[in-house]
Amino acid sequence: MATRTIVFGPTGNVGSIVACTAQRHGAKVFLAMRDTSKSIPGLSAIEETSGGFERVTADLTNPESVSAAVKRTRATSAFMYLAHQSRDHMRATLHASKDSGIRFIVFLSSFTINRPLEDIPSNERIPWIHAQVEKNLEEIYGPKNYVALRAGAFATNTLRWRDGLQAGEVFLTSPDTKFDFITDVDMGRVGGTILAQGQRDTQNIVYLYGPKLVTQRYAIVTVAKALGREVVWGDEEDGSGKAVRVRLGGEETRGSWWGKAYDNHDEGASNVVKYTGEAGTGFGEWVEENVERYKA
Repeated sequence: MATRTIVFGPTGNVGSIVACTAQRHGAKVFLAMRDTSKSIPGLSAIEETSGGFERVTADLTNPESVSAAVKRTRATSAFMYLAHQSRDHMRATLHASKDSGIRFIVFLSSFTINRPLEDIPSNERIPWIHAQVEKNLEEIYGPKNYVALRAGAFATNTLRWRDGLQAGEVFLTSPDTKFDFITDVDMGRVGGTILAQGQRDTQNIVYLYGPKLVTQRYAIVTVAKALGREVVWGDEEDGSGKAVRVRLGGEETRGSWWGKAYDNHDEGASNVVKYTGEAGTGFGEWVEENVERYKA
């Protein structure tokens, strides 16, 4: 009998791929969203029907709606993301999901958690808020019944340059800082595989990184090139009159977690291979495939 699974946030870049991947692995997938009239990226109406997907109304900040959705679908596994507006770090939502029949959760967490959960200071907002949800998962579900995907820096973060690229000028801080730029495709494929098949090797913490660390300087040049544009730095002369001017800023302030960031890069890149059977998507390849998103 097919695993019945519910994916919260299927209209997002990662959630949509989680849903499609889980379905390809034989799961019966329910798409849980606040507005069921929204389109799902990469999933046409015909594909949605032929794939047996079903939509259901739910909101991760509303435990009652989560309970109703789980009971209606009879799902036993779920994919969840961080609900920033939750006042109790999703504790009531996790209790509601478990009480209604969910036995296994895949949670999209963050690579900024690179120390014991209890050692993360509350003033380091990103790792701390993800850590609180992981603590609740540990207490409510136990280590054998959830997987936290501690994903690296998203490739989609570079879409914040879109307006500047269109205007011809981008302000770039931390130009020589390296990031992994993991893609939504790789996060989604790993998440969907685990959602349908469960843990492997009792691994409930899964770091996920792009295959290579690259500087933001490299990243902006890569994006500009894909758009058919050159880059000029600072006040350099623009011979063509069509180049993207990049003005460099200083280093961004990061928390103490940054000192150990990417110490386990090989592990995170290998996990993509472990769960998908293929090497992760390089940043340049992803940009070429998604260049239209920088024009929107």
